[in-house]
Amino acid sequence: MTDPAPSDPHTTHPLLQTIGLTKRYGDFLANDRIDIEIFPREIHALLGENGAGKSTLVKTIYGLVQPSAGELRWQGAPIKLSGPAEARALGIGMVFQHFSLFDNLTVAENVALGLDGKEPFKAISARLADVARDYGLPLDPKREVWQLSVGERQRIEIVRALMQNPKFLILDEPTAVLTPQEADQLFVVLERLKAEGRAILYISHKLDEVKRLCDTATILRGGKKVATCNPRLETAASLARMMVGADIKEVKPPAERRTTVPRLVVNDLTLEPGELHGIRLQSISFELKGGEILGIAGVAGNGQDELFAALSGERLVKEPGTIIIDGLACGNLSITQRRKMGAAFVPEERLGHGTAPRMKLSENALLTGHAASDMVSHGFINSAATLRTVDRTTEAFDVRKAKRDPEAASLSGGNLQKFVVGREILRTPAVLIVNQPTWGVDAGAAAIIRQALIDLASAGAAVLVTSQDLDELIEIADRIAVMFHGHLSEALPRAEATRERLGLLMGGASLDQKESAHAARA
Repeated sequence: MTDPAPSDPHTTHPLLQTIGLTKRYGDFLANDRIDIEIFPREIHALLGENGAGKSTLVKTIYGLVQPSAGELRWQGAPIKLSGPAEARALGIGMVFQHFSLFDNLTVAENVALGLDGKEPFKAISARLADVARDYGLPLDPKREVWQLSVGERQRIEIVRALMQNPKFLILDEPTAVLTPQEADQLFVVLERLKAEGRAILYISHKLDEVKRLCDTATILRGGKKVATCNPRLETAASLARMMVGADIKEVKPPAERRTTVPRLVVNDLTLEPGELHGIRLQSISFELKGGEILGIAGVAGNGQDELFAALSGERLVKEPGTIIIDGLACGNLSITQRRKMGAAFVPEERLGHGTAPRMKLSENALLTGHAASDMVSHGFINSAATLRTVDRTTEAFDVRKAKRDPEAASLSGGNLQKFVVGREILRTPAVLIVNQPTWGVDAGAAAIIRQALIDLASAGAAVLVTSQDLDELIEIADRIAVMFHGHLSEALPRAEATRERLGLLMGGASLDQKESAHAARA
C-alpha cells in the first residue's frame, strides 16, 4: 500500500520532525522546545509521566493543537496543520486511547463517519472487510458496535485509520483494554505496518511492552525532552528513572499477610443491566477476608462496572443478604449507609464519577467523607477538616498541583487519580473496592498507589481491586478471578494465576477448558 522503505530507517530522512516545538498555555509550558525525529519503518515510543507533555505533543502533530513556537516538518518540508483533516490528508493517522464509536450503529457506519471524502457506503463496507482481513483484524461490517468486545472495538479504530492509508500512525495506550493474546496479535499487525515502510509513534506506560516492540524511545519530563534511546538496550527500571528523574520505589508486599474473618461476602448476586446494552450479572458469589487483596481481571465491558455499582450501593438489590459487609447485610442500603459501615469506593472514572470537575479538592473530599469523618458536625461543614484531608492526601500520595486547593479538573490525570485513591485509603476503611486503581498513570504514581493498597490490606482491611492490568494484579493480589459476560470465575491463587491462564479466562475459556488445554500442552 506504500512504497518500500530502506531496512534501516536512519539511512533516510525523517518522515516527521519537530524543531523547537513549544506550546504555552498562559504561564504554563506544556511543551518546551521539543526536537524529535521519526523515520519510516520505525516504531518510536513516546514516554513520560502524567503531565509530561505527551498528549500536547501528539495533538500538535495531529493538528488538534496549534504550537506557540517551533516548527513541524513532514518529509523535510515545513508544515502548518489547520486541523486533523489536513493531517490525515498528508498521511498522519491517530488511534486514540478512548474510542469514538456509536454503539447503535454498525461497524461500517462508524467507519464511514470517520472517513474523509465521498466514497459510496457500499464501497466503504467492501474495502473495510478487505483491510480487516488483510491485516488479521477480522470485523463484520454489518454488526452493531454494542454487540462487540472491547478488543473488537479497538480493531474498528485501527482499521478505520488504516483505510486512510497513513504513512505515520499515532497509537495512544493501544493495549490498555486488550487480553495478552489480543495484544500479541496487535504487535504482529504493528510489525507488518513497520515492514511496509510506515512510521508508528507508540505511547504506553507498559515499559516491558515498549522494550519488546519499539526501536527508539523519546522521553519527556516536565514538558521537555530529556532523552532519546534504544529501549531494547535499557531496563524497565532505567526507562522509568529517565521518565521521573529518580528511582521508582519498588512495591514490597509483606512477607506474610495474616487474614481474618470474611469482611465482604457476596451471595448469588444476579442483577439485570441498568441501561441499554449493559451487562447482566449472573450468580456472582465470593468471600473476601480482612488482610486479603482479591483481584478481578477482565476486558472492559464484561460486567466490572455493574459489579462496582452493586457493591458500592449505586444500584440496590432486593435481598439485603446478597451483599454483606462486616457481618451486616447491606444489599438494599445506600452508598452513604455503606460508608458508615466502614466501606470505601474508588470508581474507574476519576473525573465526573470520582470527583466533580469544577469543585475544589476539599469539596470533593467532603462529598465522600462526610458520612464517616469529622468533616460535618451538627449539620455544619468543618472546612478546616476538609482541607486537612487534602493536605494529608497531597503529602502521602505526592499529589502535584498548582495551589493548595484547586479544582479537580485542573489536575493531570495521574495526580487526580492519586488524590481519589488516597482520599479513600486515608480513611482506613474496613473494606475498599477500587476499580482500575492505576488506569493511565505513570510508573511512579502506580507504585505509590499499589504500595498503599498492600499496606491497607496488611493493616487488616479487605481490598477488592478490579483491573485490566494483569501485571498489576499479579503484583499485588493474593487471589485473582476473571469477569466474562457477567460471570465471575473461580479465584486462582496468585502462584497459579499466570498471564496465559488469565488471558484464556478473559477470552471466555472456562477453568475446565483452560485446564484441558494446559494438560494437552504439557
